[in-house]
Amino acid sequence: MAGVIAYDTPPTSEGRAGGPLIVTEDVDLLDDLLRLCAAAGARPEVHHGVPERGGGWESAPLVLVGDDAADRVRGAARRRGVVLVGRDQDDSGVWRRAVEIGADDVLVLPDGERWLVDRIADVAEGVGRPALTVGLIGGRGGAGASTLACALAVTAARAGRRTMLVDADPLGGGLDVMLGGETAEGLRWPAFAQSRGRVGGGALEESLPALHDLRVLSWDRGDTVAVAPEAVRAVLAAARRRGGVVVVDLPRRVDEAVAEALAQLDLGLLVVPAELRAVAGARRVTSAVSMVLRDLRLVTTPGPPGGDGLDTDEVARLLGLPLVGELPREHGLGTSRGGGQPPGGAARGPLARFCEAFWEQLPAHTGGGV
Repeated sequence: MAGVIAYDTPPTSEGRAGGPLIVTEDVDLLDDLLRLCAAAGARPEVHHGVPERGGGWESAPLVLVGDDAADRVRGAARRRGVVLVGRDQDDSGVWRRAVEIGADDVLVLPDGERWLVDRIADVAEGVGRPALTVGLIGGRGGAGASTLACALAVTAARAGRRTMLVDADPLGGGLDVMLGGETAEGLRWPAFAQSRGRVGGGALEESLPALHDLRVLSWDRGDTVAVAPEAVRAVLAAARRRGGVVVVDLPRRVDEAVAEALAQLDLGLLVVPAELRAVAGARRVTSAVSMVLRDLRLVTTPGPPGGDGLDTDEVARLLGLPLVGELPREHGLGTSRGGGQPPGGAARGPLARFCEAFWEQLPAHTGGGV
């Protein structure tokens, strides 16, 4: 019977797919693989050979076979998700042994450590369909993009979707304030400002303030007004891996950090008042954003009464963008602090109905599941 080793590693979180199966007798290689599993937050099962029926060979989401164990697993049932792991960069025979055991990949340590940590973390988190990620951008200041971002997130959460709202505008005042949660416990952007590499999706979600059945990543009231592009990339990638819906409120400028955020969007909504000056400013925003984001759509807000107000279709024509619709006015819109309603909080209000229609009309191929 193949030997089994038990390790005192923390159990996986509820809802995770479980850790990998490790097959090796190489003590040094095993130490490295256990270290990488710990870095990825995974609890592995370790065997010296193929487990007996009922073991993890068939059921494990990932199998890491040490090069020393290739001969011992050659007769095992073929399956996906097998990685042959070795140390010798110059051993050409490793590819032949990988074919013989039906491995999907060959990995040589230490060069492949980062790739392997990401792969282990993916299976530990049960990564499936990525989140549908929608970005909001104002065509001018005060256009209502932040209000719509909050309303979209609130209505998505109310419909039962796993939802995260990300405030990517450090000068916007904080979306947690708009949701009445500026004192809520949880991390804000400065805590992630120096993040590099991979951020755990589950850890990110659990660390953020929970408001109105959604998670909010906002800014604090400190002096930090910038996050490195690498940190933006890592945090949004983690948010997307959790599935459901991610709504991102973006500034009107496009710097390196904003470009990283735009690159992870499934679609963007440009919010523009239906009047000439707003359209003139929105043209520049459209030009900059469209260099990174392919799917940019238009939401108009009512122009001023009289004056140079435009028809919504005319705004869409001038900007060359597909029109989603006109954002309705909602009187008495405030925050949830003091008993008021956040944007989208009134389930029968015009803003909530607009957002619900938006979510319902999105085609399935546009993004991730709920």
